[in-house]
Amino acid sequence: MHPQLILASASPRRSELLKQIGIRHSIMAVDIDETPWPGETPAAYVERVAAEKSALCLAATATDLPVLAADTSVICDGRILGKPDDLQHAIEMLSHLSGRSHQVYSAVSLRGEQHWQALSISEVRFRPLSHQEIVAYWQTGEPHDKAGAYAIQGLASVFIESITGSFSGVMGLPLFETAQLLSLAGIDIIQ
Repeated sequence: MHPQLILASASPRRSELLKQIGIRHSIMAVDIDETPWPGETPAAYVERVAAEKSALCLAATATDLPVLAADTSVICDGRILGKPDDLQHAIEMLSHLSGRSHQVYSAVSLRGEQHWQALSISEVRFRPLSHQEIVAYWQTGEPHDKAGAYAIQGLASVFIESITGSFSGVMGLPLFETAQLLSLAGIDIIQ
């Protein structure tokens, strides 16, 4: 079966989520500078990064397939928490999230004949975490390349008291919004 689109991401989670809804895809990861601009809002940041990823991928490929890209960030107190650099950075992030609510912004960019974008914002509440739990979690390797230093679909699920919004969005690809964009491009999930 031929792919229906190109996923501009090396994220295994995004690929798994597309497979979950039956979307055949090929992968072409792109690398861009993901540094937030001074004064950039979280919504503008994730939308810009997703759009830059899809534009770069589309420019680098010689196909007429649509290109899908996404970007997800954890936001606490208005601050964008990226991926942790090391154990100390993960301790700072997870300690900041401990016992509190935070937001997860996930933007989707789809380029074909047009450019479509969507944004999902979810609210996640962590239970209080001990220093020992955070260190033990880091040692599992799971949080190393995750926004906010956690993976909702993994071991960190035991930290989460509640979620309001999109579980798949917190994972990195909000499927409701993605399906809406795919439909605009003529790719229907359920026929």
